[in-house]
Amino acid sequence: MDIIEGKNPVIEALKAGRPISKILLDKNLMARGSADQIVRLADSKGVEIQYVDKQSMDRQSATGSYQGVIAVAATKKYIGLQDLLAMSEAKKEAALYLVLDGIEDPHNLGAILRTADATGVHGVVIRERRAVGITPAVTKASAGAVEYMPVAMVANIAQSLEVLKKKGVWAVGIDMAGETNYSAVDFKLPTAIVIGGEGKGLSDLVRKRCDLTASIPMRGKISSLNASVAAAVVMYEALRQRTSR
Repeated sequence: MDIIEGKNPVIEALKAGRPISKILLDKNLMARGSADQIVRLADSKGVEIQYVDKQSMDRQSATGSYQGVIAVAATKKYIGLQDLLAMSEAKKEAALYLVLDGIEDPHNLGAILRTADATGVHGVVIRERRAVGITPAVTKASAGAVEYMPVAMVANIAQSLEVLKKKGVWAVGIDMAGETNYSAVDFKLPTAIVIGGEGKGLSDLVRKRCDLTASIPMRGKISSLNASVAAAVVMYEALRQRTSR
């Protein structure tokens, strides 16, 4: 089972139809009327609500930032690369994926999933080892986007890029030393945007598997961006290109 914490993540889990066994609500939250929407949604889905004190919720919380609401839900299921490709075909759009080469900070992954949902990314690929998965902290940071963004967990990012490339997907690595300005990349083509891990960037093997590497211009004294910010900059450029006439 997964623990989902916070008002928005729980609301989105209910809206998305994630199986939820029960919801814990802080008694004081209910008294202030701050949980009315959650109560209505839970009632409509037949989900049990338990009203408990703050101390009980503190013991259940994994993040310490639950806003008086915790849901116990079915585990978020990962999907396969072939499923991602099928989803793009069903949308009748050129594939657009985000491939993460070792993101370890749950807040970064949560922020990336939130932006990916906002910018129309079809799916996110994460690696199985030495990287964060879908944890309560990631779910909280995504503000519920985890319910809508397909996530594939793979054993090897480099091999997964080869699979995508054989299906006609262009692999674009975002790297400080990239030879191309990111805004010059044609994101209207089927594309996998590849983002490296915090502090480490792209691994050598993954960089070699990319069709090209692109950089984000930096004019200040700081030489790099946070991984989730860099991902957001590129995803919004892809959205701009795909929605411009």
